[in-house]
Amino acid sequence: MQNDQVTPKETATILELAEQCLPVAGDFVELGCYRGDTSVLLGKLLAKSSSSCGKPVDNLCKNTDNGCKTIAKVVENPCKTHERRLWIYDSFAGLPEKTTEDASGAGQNFQAGELFVTKREVIEKIRHANLHNVIIKKAWFDDLTGQDLPEQIAFAFLDGDLYSSIKTSLKLVAPRLHKQGIMIVHDYNNPELPGSSRAVDEFLRAHPQYQLRVRHSLAIIKQF
Repeated sequence: MQNDQVTPKETATILELAEQCLPVAGDFVELGCYRGDTSVLLGKLLAKSSSSCGKPVDNLCKNTDNGCKTIAKVVENPCKTHERRLWIYDSFAGLPEKTTEDASGAGQNFQAGELFVTKREVIEKIRHANLHNVIIKKAWFDDLTGQDLPEQIAFAFLDGDLYSSIKTSLKLVAPRLHKQGIMIVHDYNNPELPGSSRAVDEFLRAHPQYQLRVRHSLAIIKQF
C-alpha cells in the first residue's frame, strides 16, 4: 500500500511499535489520517489480533488415574482485543493555517487546504478492507475534547503536520495513554514542518516522565 506522506520504512516502524502495544490495555487512535492508508494497516493489525485471541497455543499432558490426557493450553493473559477499536480523527478539509512556529526556510509547501481528502474516500477504503473496528470522527483537533477520545489508549499515531495540531494531539492523548502505551509523532525532523518537533520538544520539557526516541522522521514517545 503506497503512501506519499509516510515512507515504507516509517510504516514498518509504526506497525512494529503498534504490535508491541497489543498486550497493553486500551484502544488505538490516529489523529490525522490523510487517505487512510495507515488506518487500514492499524485496523487490520487489531482485527488479526482479535481473530487469534484466546485460541489454544499448545497441548499439555495431564496426569490422570487412567494415564495421560491431552488438553489444550489457552493463552493465560485475558485477551480483550476483540473489544478494541481504532479511532480516527481528521478535519477532512486539508491542513489548517500555519502559525509562526511552522515557519520554515525549507520551502512554502503544506499550506492551508493542502492534503485535502474527503471522509467518504477514507470510509470507502475502510469498507473495502472489510474492517468493522474503526470509528471515524470529522473535526478540527482544536474542537475535540478528552470526551471524544477512548477512555484508555494503548497506541497513538499523531500526524497533524503543524505545530498547533501536534500540540493539541499530545494534550488530548497523553492523559489517556496507558503507562506502557506509545505515542508516535510524524515529521519530527522534517525541515519543511518544524512545528512538529517544536510541539514535541515543548511537551517533553513539560512532561519529564516521558522519553523520546527518533527513528526516521518519527518521534517515539513513551514513559520511563
